[in-house]
Amino acid sequence: MSQTLKTQMAIGLGLIVLMILWGFNLPAKSVGFLVSGLFIGYILTRSRFGFAGGVKRPYMTGDTALNEALFFMFTITAVVVAAIHWHAADGGAVLASLAKEGDKVIPGSQSVRPLDLGVMIGGFLFGGGMIIAGGCASGTLTDLGEGAVRSLIALVFYIIGSPIGHWMRVVYGKSENKIVNVSMYFPNSFGYVGSVALTALLFLVLFYIVKGYSYKRKQAGTFIKPGYEDIEKDLDYDNAPFFSYATYHRFFIKRWSFMTGGILLALMFIFVLVSTNKTWGVTSAFTTWGVALFSRFGIDFKAIGGFDKEIEEAANLLAHNGTIRNIGIILGASISFLLAGRFTIDRDFKAKDAAWYALGGLLMGIGARFARGCNVGALYSAITAFSLHGWGFLVFMTLGAIVFLKLAEGKLNIIPKRNV
Repeated sequence: MSQTLKTQMAIGLGLIVLMILWGFNLPAKSVGFLVSGLFIGYILTRSRFGFAGGVKRPYMTGDTALNEALFFMFTITAVVVAAIHWHAADGGAVLASLAKEGDKVIPGSQSVRPLDLGVMIGGFLFGGGMIIAGGCASGTLTDLGEGAVRSLIALVFYIIGSPIGHWMRVVYGKSENKIVNVSMYFPNSFGYVGSVALTALLFLVLFYIVKGYSYKRKQAGTFIKPGYEDIEKDLDYDNAPFFSYATYHRFFIKRWSFMTGGILLALMFIFVLVSTNKTWGVTSAFTTWGVALFSRFGIDFKAIGGFDKEIEEAANLLAHNGTIRNIGIILGASISFLLAGRFTIDRDFKAKDAAWYALGGLLMGIGARFARGCNVGALYSAITAFSLHGWGFLVFMTLGAIVFLKLAEGKLNIIPKRNV
């Protein structure tokens, strides 16, 4: 082992000990948030898995391996969620939007929301923002944990944009004349089995679309097969002693496949749902962080209105479960890179690139909160909760991502000019 690996491994182990100590000092209900955050961050980094890559990767290279893993992850999650929803509904639970005082709520049905202009516009802005920022909400957190200064810039402006998007959602929610306002919970129309079948069918269609696109890129000679970095590649594990660097590499450094990452993330999603009765979300915590930040500069959110929950949460951020999970995601990514000896502070960008990252973070914050979720809350959680608005978010997020890929291609260091 190199000295760098030994040093970073020691730091990583120390960080794990600190997380254990923190967990012992948290309320019991908060421990699961920390644990899930740490595992999610570790999985995302170890498998190089990301939602934003589902658009950027095919556009830049033609490779659709990540898309296939995403589609599989969504589908198997939907199967489990359907069983949970069915069991709850059979016991008398109702959708969160229909629940009255004393009613039991179907776990995760808080993610069933209307498809409206907020979702469409917010999805488009978020999609564009995640491209020029270099990652979506969860990707920004994991990249920050890996040492990317780019993501710190994006996160700061994400936090700034989140209260703005939240305020836009509050104002839009009060408007009576909505051009688009469609609510649909698939099981109400197709039953639970039918909803799973429909979801699987839609992802099968998407699978054939992206595979067709990949095939055309190969035929045109513009397909680029992304490779693993040398440190991530397999070693000769079979012929190495158990107590060797090769064994350590296999368990802590070797890159996991996208499919492995997708399956493990699906398990973490189910863990979050079962342990909290709510689906996984990332960006609502950023609104709370924004309220805490702006309040220090004299902005009165009580006077603005619509921020009561965030004001209460901002009073003690380290007791806020969403904050705990997001910190866990950052540190889980750090632990992954430290145990692999790969952690480094990456500040290889120019001032003009930093301006793009800042704009991307701002657009993500505004877009995510206007749409009431990011690629996790408004896409993954919504689609697997069988809400139509999740599919609407997918369409407009993808459109926004493609538009900004074309705008930024060759102008931003993380989006080089394609050979197409």
